[in-house]
This record gives sequence, structure tokens and C-alpha cells, in this order.
Amino acid sequence: MIDIQAIRQQFPILQQNENGHPLIYLDSAATAQKPVCVIDAITRYYREQNANVHRGVYGLSERATELYEGARETLRAFINAASTREIVFVRGATEAINLVAHSLGRLLQPGDEIIISEMEHHSNIVPWQMLRDEKGIVLKVLPMNDQGELMLEALDGLLTE
Repeated sequence: MIDIQAIRQQFPILQQNENGHPLIYLDSAATAQKPVCVIDAITRYYREQNANVHRGVYGLSERATELYEGARETLRAFINAASTREIVFVRGATEAINLVAHSLGRLLQPGDEIIISEMEHHSNIVPWQMLRDEKGIVLKVLPMNDQGELMLEALDGLLTE
């Protein structure tokens, strides 16, 4: 069983109250709260290891690069990726989806189709709308019902190949 209180204890910001109740933070899409181990690692990095990654031929830079690539390898192993070349660090979900859309956009031709859902965040709508306008792709939207659930039965009607 997951010990929610033990997890909350790892996040200093969650030790405060909001309107007389323990803080609950649900705005993580743009800014995620950090556990103590992350705060400590970032502080240690800025105090002891801050240097250009992949750009210096001096010890501090080389150690920073090792840490950076070590994190990439840890993530590769965690998600079982075949290679660290499959791991791309971005600043957030918006940048990531823009990278995906622009990368796929180079391959798309007029008439090619992209399906998104009606419940998508704005950042996963705009890049596809831009590709629709720029390249003439067809943008289809999977609807959701009044309960906010995707209507998966409509998917067959949206697929053409």
C-alpha cells in the first residue's frame, strides 16, 4: 500500500496549509513541486558542479557532462529505451509536443491525417492546427461525452487507413 503521508513529507511545500487545510497542488502540468532530494541535488549542482555541459574541456564541465549523461542513462533504463539517443530533455510538455509536431510535420503531406481528442490541452491543439494551415493536413478530433470520457467508439469512424 502506498503511504501518502510519507510521500507528502518528501515535499516541503506540502507542509503548509491553504485556507486551514493541508495544501493540495494540482497545477503540475506547468510547474511540478519538487521533493527534498531534488531540491538538494539542484542546490548541490549550483554550489559545486555548475558548468557548461558538452561545451568545455575542463574538469568542472566534464563532471557536469557526466552527471547530465548519467541522468539520461538512468531515465533510459527506467523506461527501458533501447538507447540514450531516444531520450530528449525538454523544458516541459508544451516544448515536447511542439518538438514532436514540428518533427512529424517535416514528413507530413497534404491530406495526411492527425487525430487528437477533444480533451487535449491547448498546447497539443495549436501545433496541429498550425500544421493543418501550413501543410494542408487533415485534423480530426475524437469527441468526448457529457461525463468527460472519450468516445472511443467514434475512433473507427475517424481512422481511414
